[in-house]
Amino acid sequence: MAERTEVATRVDGDTIFRALRDEILAGVHPPGTALREVVISERFGVSRTPVREALSRLQHERLLERAARGLQVPQIDPQEVIQIYDLRVMLEEEAAGQAALNRGAADLLRLEALAERDRALRDPDDTTRVTNNLEFHTTLWAAARNPVLRDLLQRLSTHLVHTPRSTLSVGNRWQEALTEHEALIRAVADQRSQDARAIARAHMETARTLRLQLLRTSVVD
Repeated sequence: MAERTEVATRVDGDTIFRALRDEILAGVHPPGTALREVVISERFGVSRTPVREALSRLQHERLLERAARGLQVPQIDPQEVIQIYDLRVMLEEEAAGQAALNRGAADLLRLEALAERDRALRDPDDTTRVTNNLEFHTTLWAAARNPVLRDLLQRLSTHLVHTPRSTLSVGNRWQEALTEHEALIRAVADQRSQDARAIARAHMETARTLRLQLLRTSVVD
């Protein structure tokens, strides 16, 4: 009988970076949360060297910022949030238009599967809505076959994780967004580039308007 060998899972700086990045993007660590080297090294059972590497990468991606008590998840900058939405409106429109021209059969199958999954959910929580919505948009960006455009959109999307509440949880916005996603898929499938651009622009402009309303409410509160 062949001897069975156990291969230990290797935990390095990249593993820690990805784990912490996913947690920050999912809202596990709210704005102002401090991430300390000693706590993280104990959690992953490693020395502080790979932890320091991971935290440095997170800071470089602006998912952490330097504060009086070390590195923490950034606080919200309303002006920066609006600037990000302004850029996303333009880039999402471009990505949708290019996806309509360049998508493959696998892209359409993936987009349709994601839309069906989200439509089947019953009152998902805020984190699920954010995560699933980002997965849909990431798949659409990939269908554009433009690595530079996809990279820019991915970088912009990380800067919105610090907002305390998703626009997808405002009123009936989740269901409306799903309908818009489905319309976008049809335009991309039919290679109607201009229609795809128009749908994507309206989709993101609505998100921007809702975000402005949420920011105003937070200031009043």
